Amino acid sequence: MNIEPAVSTMKNPAEQFAGDVWAEPIAAPHDGDQRMTVALVRFAPGARTAWHSHARGQYLRVTAGVARFGDRNGNIIDVHPGQTLYTPPGQDHWHAAAPGCFMEHIAMLEAADDPADTTIWKEHITDADYEGRNA
Repeated sequence: MNIEPAVSTMKNPAEQFAGDVWAEPIAAPHDGDQRMTVALVRFAPGARTAWHSHARGQYLRVTAGVARFGDRNGNIIDVHPGQTLYTPPGQDHWHAAAPGCFMEHIAMLEAADDPADTTIWKEHITDADYEGRNA
């Protein structure tokens, strides 16, 4: 057993996020047989990810604020603290803080066989995507 070393909170890159979003790593693989990554992610009001998908899916547990999630079909789901959203493998989606509030969630996912394929980042979402006007 060991206590994991502290890892600094990092601001997420503008290529993949709009607005202020910070990630604090919680768990990462120690060897080649492990795949799980866990992070606490904090979003400023209205901050959002770009479109993306995950090779093995993703779980997001909302811990504070209201999270907003969207898919390519124009579905928008608001998720509240204590709720967990599952996104299946390969599904294009985005996540964000709802308007007017901060939001944090715990992100949990497994690496793909090729770690470069774990998360596939795509274009930024539009305001219409975020507001659900593209349905």
